[in-house]
Amino acid sequence: MERDDLIVNDSYSLNATHSEEAGVKIRKNIIFVTVLLTAITAVEVAMGIIFKRAETYTWEAIKWTFVVLTLVKAGYIVMSFMHLGEEKSVLKKSILLPYVMFIIYLFYILATEGFGHLFNHNSFH
Repeated sequence: MERDDLIVNDSYSLNATHSEEAGVKIRKNIIFVTVLLTAITAVEVAMGIIFKRAETYTWEAIKWTFVVLTLVKAGYIVMSFMHLGEEKSVLKKSILLPYVMFIIYLFYILATEGFGHLFNHNSFH
């Protein structure tokens, strides 16, 4: 049976080959990222099931652990699936720096507005 998804004159699809070593490297990277993201997700789910506002651990530490694990997962997704990990350092920095600055700005707003309101207006008059 002849495949109809390959166009005979399409040089891109016919020339898009790589060596077996490169294929093994690509597959190992895909398996590593998949296992890592699955493991991090399993840890997050297990923490959500086990630590239901447990008194032995502080709830704040558990919430920050979730935030850190989520940021690690997001970093691996961006670096692997969006191919940012293969780019040059200058391009990585030019893409990631605005996001980092925005996150720092959000923490600044949280610290100045949220904590200021919390400590200055906690009485119920």
